[in-house]
Amino acid sequence: MTRPVSLPKIPAFVLVRPQMGENIGAAARAMWNFGLDHMRIVAPRDGWPNPAAVAMASGAGRLLDEARLCPDLPDALADCDFVLATTARGRDMTKPVFAPEAAMAEAAKRIARGERVAVLFGPERAGLENEDVARANAIVSVPVNPAFASLNLAQCVLLMGYEWMRATGSVTDVTTEMAGTDWASGQEIEHLAAHYEERLEEAGFFFPAHKVASMKLNLRNMWSRMPMTRADVQMMHGMMRQMVRWKDRGK
Repeated sequence: MTRPVSLPKIPAFVLVRPQMGENIGAAARAMWNFGLDHMRIVAPRDGWPNPAAVAMASGAGRLLDEARLCPDLPDALADCDFVLATTARGRDMTKPVFAPEAAMAEAAKRIARGERVAVLFGPERAGLENEDVARANAIVSVPVNPAFASLNLAQCVLLMGYEWMRATGSVTDVTTEMAGTDWASGQEIEHLAAHYEERLEEAGFFFPAHKVASMKLNLRNMWSRMPMTRADVQMMHGMMRQMVRWKDRGK
């Protein structure tokens, strides 16, 4: 087989003897959720194309249109350099066994250096046969409940797609939505601290005398410890000003 001049920068997801068109469509949808569009389908039970797969793909129909139909697994893997087989049960084979995260990290590393990588997913009823797994270079084992280890085909595809996105640096672990504001500067926090200290001093809050220094220190420490936005600072200033105005109404 002649290798194309430009190799895809993503792994091929190979569905081996899938049984239900709905699951093929759901797998396509899961792949496209994570920017993966290289699907290969090996000997689907109900033939191909499959109207049920198209209906279930819901927006990811292009993947099905471009999916490569293969008569058997050797044909599907003929141009691949590294193959990962997903399985939920032990196979009694001497092979590296990756967790999903590590598997996709390995896939990303190999693809970056010009290799073609495939990930195998077995049929819904019992998963990949040992003969299928024997053709893989490594196994991907998902840590699931041993009393209920079976994963739906599309669920497994979704899991591996997510780990691919993580491996390629497309997932940010934590972000903060600023909602139209920004973090307060040190000067703004200092001004807020001085405002409160001044007003609390006037109100007689710092008492008794021998505790004044430690109370002011604790208050300053509180302001510096709080991750405040400019909107927070403005609100805290406004709260204190309103309380002072409210106090003066009774005079």
